[in-house]
Amino acid sequence: MASVAGLSAATYLAFCGAALALVLTPGPDTMYVLARGMQGRGAGVRSAFGISTGVLLHTAAATLGLAALLRAAPTAYRLLKYAGAAYLVYLGVSALREGEFDPQVETDPEGSFRRGVLVNALNPKVALFFLAFLPGFAGAGAGAEVRMALLGATYAVLTAAYLSVVALASVRVGRALAETRLSSALNWAGGGVMVALGVALAAE
Repeated sequence: MASVAGLSAATYLAFCGAALALVLTPGPDTMYVLARGMQGRGAGVRSAFGISTGVLLHTAAATLGLAALLRAAPTAYRLLKYAGAAYLVYLGVSALREGEFDPQVETDPEGSFRRGVLVNALNPKVALFFLAFLPGFAGAGAGAEVRMALLGATYAVLTAAYLSVVALASVRVGRALAETRLSSALNWAGGGVMVALGVALAAE
């Protein structure tokens, strides 16, 4: 690929390297996929693709300028932040009450996808990150929106690939723990982490 919409191969490869380093950084997305993967291959992989779909939504927001609006409107940013924090707390409390992250409890794969989308899409920090990250590689001028879309799609593919590996690796762990008393402890740990992440996001 010599050039796409003015994006050189060197710039694209540099973006891929930077994006991969960021994708490998643990966060709420990884924790969610890890917990879902312990419940089964379908739930884990679908949650990974849900997260990557959320990445595409953030890409679209950055391309359309919606992320810039969040940065310019503190009230809108706070509302989205609190919505995301409330959702993470909701996931955690649901897990604690219903055993949602227990490897012995079957979960709806479709629900894993939808929740994966929301875990990523309701994080305003990701929106602002994309606003700062993508333009630096896409540059300005004609075709900038196309270049941002290409870079965002690349980031989504890398995210889906890595998190799918995380999901598949955690399947074996979930099977090993399913017959032990640690399965319920894992549910409490997973739910507690989600609640803690939600509280931390709201407090920032």
